[in-house]
Amino acid sequence: MNQFYHSFINLVFIGIIALFPVINPVGSAFIVNPYFLNLNKKDKRKVVQKISLYAFLICVVSLFAGQWILKLFGISIPIIQLAGGIMICKIGWGFLSSDKTTQVQPSDAATSNTDTGYEHVAGKLFYPITFPITTGPGTISVLFTLSAHGAADNTAGYLINTLALLVSVLVMCTLVYLFYFNTKTLIHFLGENGENIVNRISAFLIFCVGLQIAFTGLKVLFKF
Repeated sequence: MNQFYHSFINLVFIGIIALFPVINPVGSAFIVNPYFLNLNKKDKRKVVQKISLYAFLICVVSLFAGQWILKLFGISIPIIQLAGGIMICKIGWGFLSSDKTTQVQPSDAATSNTDTGYEHVAGKLFYPITFPITTGPGTISVLFTLSAHGAADNTAGYLINTLALLVSVLVMCTLVYLFYFNTKTLIHFLGENGENIVNRISAFLIFCVGLQIAFTGLKVLFKF
């Protein structure tokens, strides 16, 4: 029993450590913040809850059925990395080249039409906010690796390891909720110039992460 408990705790920490840099709830929060500018607190909570739920479902599907889905369609992980990396690069480049002055300022949120703001972002909750900004190909690849790492010869060991990975995913989705919902508080301490700097740096890092993921896929495909 102690051995199973130790294995459970160990795999939970391994999962959190492995998932944190690829999900990156802190950096991603600054990237997705422009989508939330027209939302009041109630609508923002609803939106962030849905994003967290979508992220959890993507992780669970990747953990349990991802490899079977890829086999069904004949898609390899390097192809997922290449395609997903290109998508992330496109999103990062879009934020880098966007003019912040054309966006609605947070102070205008209270006077804006609430339904219009929610409807504007509702169609973007899954793509691109949840996938690939929050949970992208990097997350899927890590979950595939963790799934293989947590494999066990007996049913009890498999269930304990799977539960540990689910706890890791739940912790990360909780962090996504907390940082996405409270991004405005962080930005308040940074100020307008600080917000702009962080947004640009985060967008550049998102672009670089996408490029790295795509390059990793290319390396495997062409074996160089």
